[in-house]
Amino acid sequence: MNADDLVLISIDDHVIEPPDMFERHLPAKYRDKGPRVEQVDGVDQWMFLGTQTGSVGLNAVASWPKHEWGFDPVGFAEMRPGAYDVHQRVRDMDANGVLASMNFPTFAGFAGTHLSKAGAQEPEVGRAVVSAYNDWHIDEWCASYPGRFLPLGILPTFDFGAMVDEIHRIAAKGCHAITFPEITYGVGLPSFYGDAWDDVFTALCDEDMALCLHIGGAFNMIQMAPEAPIDQLITLAPQLSAIAANHLLISGTFKKFPTLRVALSEGGIGWIPFYLDRLDRHVTNHAWTKLDIDGTDRLPSEIFKDHFLGCFITDPSALNLVERIGADIVAWECDYPHSDSTWPRSPEDLLVELDGAHLSDSVIEKITWKNAARFFRFDPFEHRTREQASVKALRATATDVDTSLTSRTEYRRRYEAAHSA
Repeated sequence: MNADDLVLISIDDHVIEPPDMFERHLPAKYRDKGPRVEQVDGVDQWMFLGTQTGSVGLNAVASWPKHEWGFDPVGFAEMRPGAYDVHQRVRDMDANGVLASMNFPTFAGFAGTHLSKAGAQEPEVGRAVVSAYNDWHIDEWCASYPGRFLPLGILPTFDFGAMVDEIHRIAAKGCHAITFPEITYGVGLPSFYGDAWDDVFTALCDEDMALCLHIGGAFNMIQMAPEAPIDQLITLAPQLSAIAANHLLISGTFKKFPTLRVALSEGGIGWIPFYLDRLDRHVTNHAWTKLDIDGTDRLPSEIFKDHFLGCFITDPSALNLVERIGADIVAWECDYPHSDSTWPRSPEDLLVELDGAHLSDSVIEKITWKNAARFFRFDPFEHRTREQASVKALRATATDVDTSLTSRTEYRRRYEAAHSA
């Protein structure tokens, strides 16, 4: 297959929330207490109920030269506008040949946990803010360009009843997925052993909504030596997806909720074959534990394929094991605007790995768009033809988009010039 002929759906990108997002969606009576961007010691910060909440521009380094990357605060002025401006985002997607994108939060936390933690101080305000976030994301960001985004909701994790209500509310808006803490007990929430989450999972199953478990919300599960550099955390992060999958499987969650679907966002797929081999070996070799995952005699590897979607940005070795993992449960991600992203050469970089694994065109189509479309109930050709959705067709509309390396200093110069006019 030629890179120009690919259809690409990225099920893990990130939105840098614009500073005015709540002005149009938060009820007037809560607006004075709602989140807002303030300058604190010259740095853009989201403040909510007196608490600094999340990060304005976490790892939003698209277009920057690599030597500028880091964890220092990034303000709006220094980012590529496609990080926070939906019109520029679609242009950047076109330039990369990406048809559709699922966008995880930033300042709210990848699973909305930063927003929930701050909102729990005043639950009524917190619930309203979470709903306003979802209204902005679904009704404004996604709706601005029909067929280009897969809506992704967040939940008020401090209120179980409100979580159920919000699931039903955003499902009625056409949202088919929520982002959720990948390891609940790692962020101070109840585990899946017990019935704490039963009403939430029942609502998700009733609405046929998928759970997206994005790595990074429970980094504290990786205990590092005091002397360890950040590299240890970054390289081990995908193992959080293995812990999350194990939590769901061993807890018997799928026995109670046989239709629950879970995407393991940005966790890669390289760990999956080893994990499935180990789990299959465990249940056959350690029968004395009487582990019952879903009430059947099937192997865990079979059960895994019924419930999970493995998501990867780049994973050349694991793609050689796609048949063992399951060709129907692997999907691609771009991760724009983060440092792991392959933007703006995603089609070329991805095809090198797919061809290196000698995958057929039919399997390639599953990985690049079909599995994501099925899993998230998304019709990629509702608003355009298959030909119009191709990398070649999309890039033809964006030949004027500058994808060259651009320093954060230059972005700031352009931003200040535009806002002083």
